[in-house]
Amino acid sequence: MDIKAAGTVPSRRAPSDWFTGTVWQDPLIETPAPARLQAVIVRFEPGARTAWHAHPLGQTLHVVSGSGLVQVWGQPLREIKAGDTVWIPPGEKHWHGAGPNTTMAHIAMQEMLDGKSAEWMEKVSDTQYSGEA
Repeated sequence: MDIKAAGTVPSRRAPSDWFTGTVWQDPLIETPAPARLQAVIVRFEPGARTAWHAHPLGQTLHVVSGSGLVQVWGQPLREIKAGDTVWIPPGEKHWHGAGPNTTMAHIAMQEMLDGKSAEWMEKVSDTQYSGEA
């Protein structure tokens, strides 16, 4: 058993290669093999968002505060808010983030396959973010 006491794992700024705007990550767990679970609390400032990406084994998002947006490639924007849980199937190209005027925090849960939990792609343009694309 391994217990990580609250406050002992530092917050980290999300990498600008994969995110637009100010995003903070608070790692919850990355289990050792053979387990594959990875979970992190992600806090987005207004307008902040991920780049387009996909997960080899899918992803679950649980919104813990605020409201935001999520979109699957080729589909309309969807609003998400505190209490919502989103399942994104394996390989589905998508992005998620805060609304233009609101913060949003979610718990992101995914499993790693061969040590990789995501395939990162191009950034979401402002036109795509606004739903005009």
